[in-house]
Amino acid sequence: MPKLDNNTLLLAFVGITAAAIVLQTIILLAIFTAIRKAARSVKDEVDDLRSSMMPIIDNSRELLARLAPKIEATIDDLSEIAHGLRIQTAEVQSSAIEILDKLRRQTSRLDRMFTTVLDAVDRAGGFVAETVSLPMRKISGLLASIKAIIESLRTPPPESRPTHSVSDKDMFV
Repeated sequence: MPKLDNNTLLLAFVGITAAAIVLQTIILLAIFTAIRKAARSVKDEVDDLRSSMMPIIDNSRELLARLAPKIEATIDDLSEIAHGLRIQTAEVQSSAIEILDKLRRQTSRLDRMFTTVLDAVDRAGGFVAETVSLPMRKISGLLASIKAIIESLRTPPPESRPTHSVSDKDMFV
């Protein structure tokens, strides 16, 4: 076995450290190349994506630039229409309330008129009934009594029949 002194140990540690540094450098260089290659691949993908998306974005911007004034005008028109509808709705509502109020007043007036007319007809009917029925009752009574007198004069006197029989002598009711 060789002799292990400080120099030998120091030389062994320096060799192991140098080998570790070289190995670390090789690993770092491999990582660097892999990252550079990945970065290049990502850059290519981003460039492809950008080249395919930029026309769409540009067209969208142009479309938005063309449509923005029309959209704003449409929104303004809708706002004016909504405002006009609110005003017209209020006018229609007030007109409807006014018409209903007039209708109620006319209905009440017609009710009073019909009530007055029907009351007058009822009173007139009662008056006519009293005026006509009283003389008619008197005439009817007079005619009935004349008829009864004539009937009694026309019919012969009834035969008299015995009201009791011999066999009823002991019966009492």
